[in-house]
Amino acid sequence: MRSIGEHAVVLGAGMAGLLVARALAGAYERVTVVERDRGRADGWRKGVPQGRHAHILLPRGQRILEDMLPGVEAELIGAGAVVADPGADHRFTLGGHTLARRRGAERAIQASRPLLEGVVRDRVGALPGVRFAGGRDVVGLLTGQGRVTGVQVVPRAVGAAAEEIRADLVVDAMGRAGRTRYWLERLGHGPVPREEVKVAVAYATRPIRLPLDSGAGKAVVVGPRPGSPRGMAMVAVEGDRHLLTIAGLDGANRPPADEEGFLDFVRTLAPPEVFESILAAEVLGEIASHRYPSDLRNHYERMRGLPAGLLVTGDALCSFNPVYAQGMTVACLEAEALRRCLDAGPRGLTRRYFRTVAKALNDPWRMAVAADLSMPEVEGRRTPAIRLLNAYVGRVQAAAARDTGVAEQFFRVIGLLDPPATLLRPSIAARALCPSGSPARPARTRRMAAAVPRDGGF
Repeated sequence: MRSIGEHAVVLGAGMAGLLVARALAGAYERVTVVERDRGRADGWRKGVPQGRHAHILLPRGQRILEDMLPGVEAELIGAGAVVADPGADHRFTLGGHTLARRRGAERAIQASRPLLEGVVRDRVGALPGVRFAGGRDVVGLLTGQGRVTGVQVVPRAVGAAAEEIRADLVVDAMGRAGRTRYWLERLGHGPVPREEVKVAVAYATRPIRLPLDSGAGKAVVVGPRPGSPRGMAMVAVEGDRHLLTIAGLDGANRPPADEEGFLDFVRTLAPPEVFESILAAEVLGEIASHRYPSDLRNHYERMRGLPAGLLVTGDALCSFNPVYAQGMTVACLEAEALRRCLDAGPRGLTRRYFRTVAKALNDPWRMAVAADLSMPEVEGRRTPAIRLLNAYVGRVQAAAARDTGVAEQFFRVIGLLDPPATLLRPSIAARALCPSGSPARPARTRRMAAAVPRDGGF
């Protein structure tokens, strides 16, 4: 890639920031990653409080990560990551249906968030021109002549003076705490259009070691469903451990943080034989809890007059309900979109990036919001399209419990390999709408197809 600028600054060193830094390396002579934490952490970081919980990199994200950092899968495996065949080693119960399984071509690389982030950080940090500037708070943007020219930071030390870091490009990857929308308002660019779905999800995780003969497999996932707004995921990771995460809508379904309450909650979700294995497991750590208030999507692509030299990525741009495990994969999609935009040169980069990434976000956002709105407890407007889509997805999940072909296509969609519209192919629709084997009614299939938005809206 040819160089299009001298210096780019990335704000935040989580997965989104690291992936963006990788995309920028080579396009800019220097890339500085500014972070609050001080250096690489061997365990979970304060800047990533959700790092203690189970994380899954979806198949699409895994492919992009390997493309951006060739050999990273082998490095993760060498560091202890677990290799799984989702078709044989994973057990998914979604919408109350345990999906059919058979061995497939995809493989899953399972690791804790600290291991995954640590390996990626080491690879990115070894790239020419990339450096980390830790122990700094970002307090504002530097601007001039209608563009962003850098950032102002304050070292996290007593009595430290503010510093200015000049840059051709600034990327906000500071997560939900990102301040770009507020800085833009202060600069007179008006409010950033925003979508929000208040889900009020709480989750709790405990690391355990299962008995060798547990038979629980390498991942057990039980998703929430109408009437039971709670779920669990138990994922095998490095160190002969499983991360057991439970989640529920805040209030009556909020996961308890005490030993007895935690297990009682798990009992309501886990298959009986899996729960027996959990009871016999060795406890490896305390219960860690976290809360997630709402899905958020900031529509920078709808704004006019945005200053050049400023981009936003990760949760600072779009934040998803963690129950669906989309976050890290969406960060990969955004980094991939940025890389394509950089190939076209610096002219119009800000506008081009936000438009490109908005298209990449449409499908995962639509799927997450529709799934959230299938829960009566979640506030939000349920359009006829959403109601019809959720009804159809329920039919697909039921068909996927008995038909491996439907299950494989469903997994490709939730793994972000294929768009949701592929579930409306006649071969899938016939098995979802007419489980008895009778011919599918064309009018019904056409209504379902018409309900799938082509522009990411509802």
